Amino acid sequence: MDLGDGTRCVHGGHTADGRPGAPLHAGPVLSSTFHLGPPDDELPGYFYGRPGNPTWTALEEAIGALDGGECVTFASGMAAVGAVLRLTARASAAIVLPSDGYYVTRALAHTELAPLGVEIREVPTSGPWPDGVLDGATLLLVETPSNPGLDVCDLRAAAAAAHAAGALLAVDNTTATPLGQRPLALGADLTVASDTKALSGHGDVLLGHVTAADPALAQRLREARTRTGALPGPMEAWLAHRGLGTLDLRLARQAANAEALAHALREHSAVTDVRWPGLQNDPSHAVAATQMRRWNGVLRFTLPSVDAVSRFLAASRYTASATSFGGLRSTADRRQRWGDAVAPGLVRFSAGCEDTADLVDDVVTALDTA
Repeated sequence: MDLGDGTRCVHGGHTADGRPGAPLHAGPVLSSTFHLGPPDDELPGYFYGRPGNPTWTALEEAIGALDGGECVTFASGMAAVGAVLRLTARASAAIVLPSDGYYVTRALAHTELAPLGVEIREVPTSGPWPDGVLDGATLLLVETPSNPGLDVCDLRAAAAAAHAAGALLAVDNTTATPLGQRPLALGADLTVASDTKALSGHGDVLLGHVTAADPALAQRLREARTRTGALPGPMEAWLAHRGLGTLDLRLARQAANAEALAHALREHSAVTDVRWPGLQNDPSHAVAATQMRRWNGVLRFTLPSVDAVSRFLAASRYTASATSFGGLRSTADRRQRWGDAVAPGLVRFSAGCEDTADLVDDVVTALDTA
């Protein structure tokens, strides 16, 4: 029998130790050095803090089971993305990225890989994609739902197109979470995410991961992590694992809040361009419904001006002005301030775990006041 999402989140990566007096919740292994044994023996599984740590292993087992592959954790989401880009980069070959995805991914590719002879191509998440855009490409990286636009691409079609061109498909799954979407089951080779967001869920840790369908790819990523040192601290990994235990519960409330807010915002005269893939008349809904297992807690909308966004945030009791998303508390972020090519008043809203009625009332009242 397949286990439910909640059971997998709570128990994933935890080793049963029923000895009397043993801790029910094991703590982080805070050590950079480990006993090696006799000098002529083979190295044990853990021998130094850079190649591995038991606390990482536990978290990787939990995330890998949710993603459906072999997981490698990194110090941040961008460390994970950077590892994927460098793994696939080749001089005189191309990497294809979303033109409307996370801006730092594009910045990394253009500033670090392009000078080495890697051609960087960009396509919009929802298309249309130009003919031949994958010719000579080693990697197609997509982000769905995209950040901050919340557009969606067809992952099955993207996998088929990438593989026909001889490229790998990597999917940034940060917005959807491993519970909301399983890209590897839809044909992707790699799924990558910033676990700083919903997976950890408490705004107290920087972490990222890549999960590979092919264990050989995972091993290459693990070796790259050891060489570059882009590794998570054991305390960060432990905090993320603790946060993962409530992902099922948090995602359910966040998605319910996002849905209620999306409906309320569509009725407000000051708001335009509300996007959330769970809405049946959202442009992305038809495709999203075929590949997302559950809806996410992030939506977007546009206010008339920068000043209107400032007044809205000042009037709201429960919405913090903060970047990042997926946390317990609702936050809002005016995305143009970071350089995204969006309207000045576009707001990415991360619905938190407040009571739905309280959050909707607060947001609508703040908009009325603003």
